[in-house]
Amino acid sequence: MEQAVGPLHRMAYLLCGDQHRAEELTQQTFERTYRAWSRARDGDPLVYARRILANLRVDTWRRTRREVLSGPEDLQGHVEELAVAPRGAGPVRTAPAGVDDRDLVVRALLQLPLKQRRVVVMRHLLDLSETEVSTELGLPVGTVKSTASRALARLRTILDDSPGKGGTS
Repeated sequence: MEQAVGPLHRMAYLLCGDQHRAEELTQQTFERTYRAWSRARDGDPLVYARRILANLRVDTWRRTRREVLSGPEDLQGHVEELAVAPRGAGPVRTAPAGVDDRDLVVRALLQLPLKQRRVVVMRHLLDLSETEVSTELGLPVGTVKSTASRALARLRTILDDSPGKGGTS
């Protein structure tokens, strides 16, 4: 299961959008998989762990659904503080363009409903087939297809409207 750490952590991060929560979800996933190892090893343990992770994210979302996500405009007042380098620290390094793009995609994913986000992450970012996503989430294949289609259309709209991508915002 050591080779599963990376993929599970990426999935957790894409589902929740927060590094610390992703680490917690990954740890909880390994803990639950370990406790149910007799069932997990009968099939594919990674599939079992991904299902646990997806379910844990839903449980977490239910407990914290009242939280408010902040966008870049909410951080505007703090950006100047972060950009000032301490005396003698040299120039402030900026993030590579790819980091900004990933951040934009993660923020867009966080605007999707949880079901759509789970399907998009598993289908397109983890590169699972529609049948595998269907099996792992307990949804009919047709539902996976239609949910993915609606989610991708919504992501395109969100990304087209986002600042810095030539949108109208």
